[in-house]
Amino acid sequence: MKARTVRLPDGRVWLRVADPDWTDPLDASHAAERGGRWNPPDSYPTLYLNGDVGTARAQIERMLAGSAVRIDDLDDDAYVLVVATLPGSQVCANATTPAALRALDLPASYPLDSAGVVLPVGVCQPVGMQVKSAGLRGLWCRSASMSDGTGRELAWFPAGARSRARRVWRKALPLGRWRHATSWADIGLDEQRDPD
Repeated sequence: MKARTVRLPDGRVWLRVADPDWTDPLDASHAAERGGRWNPPDSYPTLYLNGDVGTARAQIERMLAGSAVRIDDLDDDAYVLVVATLPGSQVCANATTPAALRALDLPASYPLDSAGVVLPVGVCQPVGMQVKSAGLRGLWCRSASMSDGTGRELAWFPAGARSRARRVWRKALPLGRWRHATSWADIGLDEQRDPD
């Protein structure tokens, strides 16, 4: 694997969909225990963040897939949106372009495989482990929540216990305030630059 890399813009804000009952929605240790798309269970801390409000909404819609419940059926406080920044000078693997995906031994069609099915986490977790072993701070990737490849998310690997995401707003934004948002301006933020 020879990952193509991107530098995360310093000061850029990231979005985290959270349960309002979580004590610390920016605690990356929970994914270390349970695992996620880019890290296996009982591995390393990983914080999964959305790159835009459309991807955050799609994440909830994907969690509801297969049920009769739709996002508009949820209570206004069913989920919250936490806005955060990361430490500066973070370099991550790029998993957004066909060439960058091939460099990670992933199909250019990611998040879908050649049959049009979302790639399982069992394929992605070894890639995440290689990226982590290479000393990179995570993956800037196409979101598995949007099968058309337009959504963006970040799987961030903190450098150590003192490396933490920081809240931008003291209070999280309840779902009722952002469920129909389509832009950064809709949630009261300036347009954010994507990693390059």
